[in-house]
Amino acid sequence: MADTPRKPSREEAEAAIRTLLSWAGDDPAREGLIDTPKRVVEAYGDWFSGYGEDPAEYLKRTFEEVEGYDEMIVLRDIEFESHCEHHMAPIIGKAHVGYLPNGKVVGISKLARVVETYARRLQVQEKMTAQIAQVIQDVLQPRGVGVVVEGAHECMTTRGVHKRGVSMITSKMLGTFREDARTRAEFLRFIDVGPGR
Repeated sequence: MADTPRKPSREEAEAAIRTLLSWAGDDPAREGLIDTPKRVVEAYGDWFSGYGEDPAEYLKRTFEEVEGYDEMIVLRDIEFESHCEHHMAPIIGKAHVGYLPNGKVVGISKLARVVETYARRLQVQEKMTAQIAQVIQDVLQPRGVGVVVEGAHECMTTRGVHKRGVSMITSKMLGTFREDARTRAEFLRFIDVGPGR
């Protein structure tokens, strides 16, 4: 197995930002840019904080005293900010998460934290959608999980084809959400994805 690469120091990260500023054609020593490397490194620490978190940990504390509740639980419109791994450009969007409990439920804020953890990594939307669904399935072991993610990709709106107002929708269905068309339809009706909602 390959060794994990050494994490660069903060000073090395700031030096890399100065190099990029010079490469872009500006002077990193000018007044307006003096503190930019420090600010960018701090921003990266926030934007990519998901690498230091384990989303499965958020799902381990569950509740079983739910008076026999076994219907669908849906948390919709979980706003997220991520960055695409190809251009490091922002992906801004919403995630919708649903599951059919199998005797235990999790606090709803924990579902939002799972989304946030995966979003705060370099991502491909399809992969992020699958990761969210799979960790919920693995830890909670519900009868089924459904995840739909809507994202606007700045790598497409601010460069390349420059198409604004375009969003991408991805979904991952597991268990009864995949096998039972009625369950899937109920979930999609609950989240009512799309324009004009």
